[in-house]
Amino acid sequence: MRVLIIGNGIAGTMAAKTLRELNQEIEICLFSDERYPYYPRPNLIEFLAGLRPQEKIYAFPEDWNVRQKIDVFLSSPVISVNPEKKEVELYNGKEEKYDVLILASGARASRPPIKGIERKGVFTLRTLDDALSILDYLKNHHQTVVIGGGLLGLEIARALKIRGAEVTVIEFFDRLLPRQLDVAAASVLKNQIEALGIKVLLGRETEEIFGDQEVKGVKIKGGEVVEADMVLIAAGIKPNLELAQKAGLKVNKGIVVDDYLRTSHQEIFAVGDVIEHRGRLYGIIPAAFDQARAAAYNILGQPKPYEGTIPSNSLKVMGIALTSAGLIQGEGEDFEELRRVDEEKGIYKKIVLKKGRIVGAIWMGTKKGVNEILRAINVQRDMTPWKEALLEEDFDFSAINGS
Repeated sequence: MRVLIIGNGIAGTMAAKTLRELNQEIEICLFSDERYPYYPRPNLIEFLAGLRPQEKIYAFPEDWNVRQKIDVFLSSPVISVNPEKKEVELYNGKEEKYDVLILASGARASRPPIKGIERKGVFTLRTLDDALSILDYLKNHHQTVVIGGGLLGLEIARALKIRGAEVTVIEFFDRLLPRQLDVAAASVLKNQIEALGIKVLLGRETEEIFGDQEVKGVKIKGGEVVEADMVLIAAGIKPNLELAQKAGLKVNKGIVVDDYLRTSHQEIFAVGDVIEHRGRLYGIIPAAFDQARAAAYNILGQPKPYEGTIPSNSLKVMGIALTSAGLIQGEGEDFEELRRVDEEKGIYKKIVLKKGRIVGAIWMGTKKGVNEILRAINVQRDMTPWKEALLEEDFDFSAINGS
């Protein structure tokens, strides 16, 4: 069997790794647009911040793929897929046959239709080349605006601040991380971030990035102006759907897959940021990992349905530990919310219960108990026995998972 994989991000790489773990005989070829071997995307932030050198951002040793008998072709974009002939065409005109194809082509940074977004000094962060370009420009431009107060926007703001930049975050919504935090938690986080010297503007819509050739600032709807000589856009991602569309695969918001990660064509699977599963786009690392492993099993005839991934995000903004998982707000009489807030210490702990079972949590300012809470959410454990003591400082979390 010859398996071709398009994309060497976490989804493509983990699919290749799992296939080889399960079967030593099949041929595995991986093609990537990028000129670098696989690096976990969070490592880009550490690299941007100067906390990790470039040679340390890669996940595996240089000869890993050779030892694994995985043929990796870098700087080798695939320009078309022909499902009828079961072959792909590379950028140089060469054609490669496959028995099974995995599309792990990922996503690109979204660039909203803001006037002036094409000016010199406007960046997005998605790849190592993006990070290198940002660092090069940062040498002579220190007044920065980050448009977008989501996970990536805050991580970029942290990195630039560590590099010595003056940073302002502009967020369209009325709070930071609206998908991960409730109003109270977002308020605690904002206070903590601003105490570290990052300015945060909420409920602002960016109207224009102005300047002559280079960026000079950002105009906000309503007339407010923020001076800046560098702008970072962190406005989400868009799946790379072009290959699938040209190949005639079923596409909606992402490449549509079934519970076995199979596309509308029998011999083509898809995983990672590019897919839509049960009407949902994930765009998170745990989902890409789960999907890649499941697809590998299914390709080798070992049925492993993908049931979805509970959204869980952990980040550190200037040393502030934050984890958000599952439902962050419960509506209706079946739900109960328990919380503990310590504004001074920047601690916010909240759990969401449905008929006594834990279905979500926000954990900020402390890491104590977070792994146990995540495990409990994954199995929706009944928390009734510990409900009263759960959020206390001295609670023994080993009790809830019987560990």
